Amino acid sequence: MTVDIDKLRELLDVLTQKDIAEFEHEDEKVRLRIVRGHVVSPAAYAAVAAPHAAPATLASANIAPGRAAEAPAEAGGDTVDITSPFVGTFYRAPSPEAPAFVEKGSVIRPGQTLCIVEAMKLMNEIEADCSGTVVEIFVQSGKAVEFGQKLFRIQKA
Repeated sequence: MTVDIDKLRELLDVLTQKDIAEFEHEDEKVRLRIVRGHVVSPAAYAAVAAPHAAPATLASANIAPGRAAEAPAEAGGDTVDITSPFVGTFYRAPSPEAPAFVEKGSVIRPGQTLCIVEAMKLMNEIEADCSGTVVEIFVQSGKAVEFGQKLFRIQKA
């Protein structure tokens, strides 16, 4: 299976411009499912053979970055857990020699990049949806993450 990256970029641009939350296409060779802006339950995700994607950012493309999925923190209070919107590889920095996007104790704002999740050779920037302080980082850089897996805990400002 090969995917035309230019066509995928165009599709992601259109979905972002038209604010389309979900798109699915299947033919005899390729099945593509893109979900933006909402969280699908893990049970529903397991029933789908193709991996989910969010608005993706290639390192060399100008495609809108993904938004982090927020889940209520188990500890309660004014904290929120940022979860992975899809399966991939978690990176805390844009490159191995660069500093991490955020550290424990970092003050963040909406739209700020928290990490990158690489999925299907697409580098997806995960952005904060709220302002606050990073109180916990659950994943080590370079490790695989699952859909819905906790990445960060944020103390809301």
